[in-house]
Amino acid sequence: MSTAAYTIDDSARSEDADIWFALPPGFVPFPLDELAASPCDAAPAGGPLTRLGPVLRLAQLLLEAGAVHCCLGLHADDEGDGGPLLSLFTLARRDTDWAPRSVLAGRAAAGAVGAEHIETLDLPCGPASLVQTRLKDPPELELGAPSGLLQVTAYVPSLDGRRIAILSLATTAIEHAGLYRDLLRDIAATVSFEDPLRDMSDDVDDKD
Repeated sequence: MSTAAYTIDDSARSEDADIWFALPPGFVPFPLDELAASPCDAAPAGGPLTRLGPVLRLAQLLLEAGAVHCCLGLHADDEGDGGPLLSLFTLARRDTDWAPRSVLAGRAAAGAVGAEHIETLDLPCGPASLVQTRLKDPPELELGAPSGLLQVTAYVPSLDGRRIAILSLATTAIEHAGLYRDLLRDIAATVSFEDPLRDMSDDVDDKD
């Protein structure tokens, strides 16, 4: 069996980096800052770029909500007609007063409004929680999703118990809720608050 190839983003080697994670194939970076800085009415009316309007508005909303990283997901519907399934992955960070990490994860899950599914996670980096909710389709995004949006969120407290990493997957494919929960569990399992690339650098130095 072949293993999936992962690309290391330049941000992972930044001196300011304090959280690391890995995404499986099918996700491409979504440049939040650049898109949010573009005027939503920049595209000519009726032109092919008009479709960028909802994307620009989405970028602005995500930044306002505290997102620091975003990717678009495109996967084949293996259980349906084989068509594309679109999703949006975001990472946000929230400072919090100190508490045991299991308590922080539980509080975050309990505070989720309209939760349809809640579970605790035992990740390599420690305790976490996962919550599934249903969101209304924001009219300003013009997504055309009458059944709303499925959002699956993992709350992963940092090692010092003073920050929470918030990983979310949102999609209109609400009938695939179980698959998206599985996908986010796998992503959350890769989260690290200690530089995992340090060991790789040491291995390279030892071979010199």
